[in-house]
Amino acid sequence: MAVRRIVANVAADRVDAAKLFYGDVLGMDVAMDMGWIMTFTADGSMTPQISVMTEGGSGTAVPDISIEVDDLSDVHQRMQAAGFAIEYGPASEPWGVTRFYVRDPVGRLVNILAHR
Repeated sequence: MAVRRIVANVAADRVDAAKLFYGDVLGMDVAMDMGWIMTFTADGSMTPQISVMTEGGSGTAVPDISIEVDDLSDVHQRMQAAGFAIEYGPASEPWGVTRFYVRDPVGRLVNILAHR
């Protein structure tokens, strides 16, 4: 037996509200849209992962989702241009990432990061 995929399931009143954040700003593809569920995908080269935390690091709250990107500055600018308030950072963390926190349209705290 092997785990093949881990999916973060996020409860929302309207799934279409997430399209601006995950689709338009982050550039993820809509892999499935059944009206009641919308699944976004990115580069599938990473192995399945799950993080269990007592805090988010540097004294921050535990984020609901972490998304690694290749150009943090670009994503940061796109989030601000789309009207999403940055709640933390950008910050260069001692464990080798630069990151910021932002809330998606359904209220989930998202950790956007890039490895240095």
